[in-house]
Amino acid sequence: MSEFVNIAPIDKPSADELINAIGEALLSKKAENILKLDVRKLTTLTDYFIICHANSDTQVKALADVVVEDVKNNFGERVWRKEGHTTNRWIVLDYVNVVVHIFLHDLREYYGIERMWSDAVISEIKD
Repeated sequence: MSEFVNIAPIDKPSADELINAIGEALLSKKAENILKLDVRKLTTLTDYFIICHANSDTQVKALADVVVEDVKNNFGERVWRKEGHTTNRWIVLDYVNVVVHIFLHDLREYYGIERMWSDAVISEIKD
């Protein structure tokens, strides 16, 4: 006869906890114009976008690296999908309910995600 072991479920961070950790990580590496877009009423793809920019591809990479590291260290949460890390011009970190977009300044202006999702509730993340 086998016994079942009662294992407590792994506590996943709430979206707010994840957003706070991501915001702090981005601020620590001097990300610029950090915005949180609440898109829960607009799409089923995710709940929130975090958008920011940097002034060099080196800084874009550093911002992505610190977010991945801090979220993993604080919550044991790994990024579900990461795109753009080969060019470091626009990196997307997908945590399912929170998606982080880290742009070079000129690409952020060009693609204008904030304009595309202008119906979202938008708030600034700052010190």
